[in-house]
Amino acid sequence: MKAGWEHFPHDADVGVRGMGATKAQAFEQAAMALTAVVSDPGAVQPRTAVAIRCRAPDDELLLAEWLNGVIYQMAVRNMLFSRFEVRLDDGQLQGVAWGEGVDVGRHHPAVEIKGATYTALRVAREADGWLAQTVLDV
Repeated sequence: MKAGWEHFPHDADVGVRGMGATKAQAFEQAAMALTAVVSDPGAVQPRTAVAIRCRAPDDELLLAEWLNGVIYQMAVRNMLFSRFEVRLDDGQLQGVAWGEGVDVGRHHPAVEIKGATYTALRVAREADGWLAQTVLDV
């Protein structure tokens, strides 16, 4: 499976989906989809590295904790991200997000995320890779 991300419609909410050859890649791509809800990741320069670590008892809760970590950095540090790197090991995630502070003139933020509620969390092995998706109520 080629790594990638997409949004999908879900009533009034926004669905985000990450796909990858590994579960870690699927988590990386889900974070890219989340970032793209706010602004075009292609317009963000990877100037600053931010570490995000979390732990959860299952993959779906781990995905929610990971995305909460990304949102926290976006809201508290006023950051946007263009790249993620994730390592998963026995229910623990260690991730690095690369990005820069929001520049309203260059990034054209569509929304300002302060938090999100996740529904329909799903992390699944597919025939050719992994899928990590959720529906966001932002």
